[in-house]
Amino acid sequence: MPHARATHPTRRGLLAAGGAIGLGVALAACGNDKGTSGDSGAQGKAGTSGPWSFKDDRGTLVKLDKVPADIVAFTGVAAALHDYGVQVKGVFGPTKTTAGKPDVQAGDMDISKVTILGNTWGQFNIEKYASLAPDLLVSTMFDSAGTLWYVPDESKKKISQLAPSVGISVYDRQLTQPLQRMWELAESLGGDMKAAKVTDAKKRFEAAAARLRAAAKARPGIKVLVGSASDQLFYVSGSDLSVDLEYFKALGVNFVEPPESAKKQGGGWYESLSWENVDKYKADIIMMDDRSSAIQPADITKATWKKLPAVKAGQVIARSPEPILSYDKCVPLLDNLAEALEKAKKVS
Repeated sequence: MPHARATHPTRRGLLAAGGAIGLGVALAACGNDKGTSGDSGAQGKAGTSGPWSFKDDRGTLVKLDKVPADIVAFTGVAAALHDYGVQVKGVFGPTKTTAGKPDVQAGDMDISKVTILGNTWGQFNIEKYASLAPDLLVSTMFDSAGTLWYVPDESKKKISQLAPSVGISVYDRQLTQPLQRMWELAESLGGDMKAAKVTDAKKRFEAAAARLRAAAKARPGIKVLVGSASDQLFYVSGSDLSVDLEYFKALGVNFVEPPESAKKQGGGWYESLSWENVDKYKADIIMMDDRSSAIQPADITKATWKKLPAVKAGQVIARSPEPILSYDKCVPLLDNLAEALEKAKKVS
């Protein structure tokens, strides 16, 4: 699921590799830098006078004369901010499907009310971006180098000249960290963090986490494989580096772990298998990449896939490798896995 920068493995394959959200082999040498987290602060609501500042996960302190009102964000970030009552003006990243419906990463946003600057990898309309007169650009970061997700490398300098940016890291840490950082950002941008639906979502998240921990403890022998499908390859993700899987593992989930040597080509994120070898690892539950860039389980026609014990048992669930970082959207991620563990038959 990463996108390559310098090495350019097939982009389709990298897009599809579930959990492999790095930037491929080119960035594998960046190591395990946990990044820099900082305090954030703001006064007032969006567009009001008074200073605004936010220290992002690159350690960059952004200071403005007023709270940003004209915000452009990666689609998933915009969806998270939407849940906290902060609306953006423009988005980039998977927003609209080929059928014209909201992409899974758009969450509850009304995509007809935002300007889409680019819908696929490499697309970012700088002229449209400039016309929005942006105060701030926000995206996630899937590496230790501070690379803003879905901001094209070849045009990042032009883009950075038009507005300051904030990066929230989703690299090599547990889900709770970026969730808290997105909360802080939304609060600084005027989000109503005391709204009933917001506080309720946080409570539901905590309850879902407790449920998953209990389910994992009760079913330690159930093995969970994390996969993603493309035309030519099946990708098996390791639990390191990905915020969701690192958190699930900390709660006790027993993941299938490809060896480090097998994940080298995937920048440390995943192992690539031919469909003939899709049965390499034994698993009781399979979690499959739910993004539009990956082939969905119902559309997989490979005979080797259909023979897998977990598939035959109906023990395949969705996984969101790029979680929308609001508590509301992360509750189902925990509940769905907990339910699958609670009900799973041992088939491996």
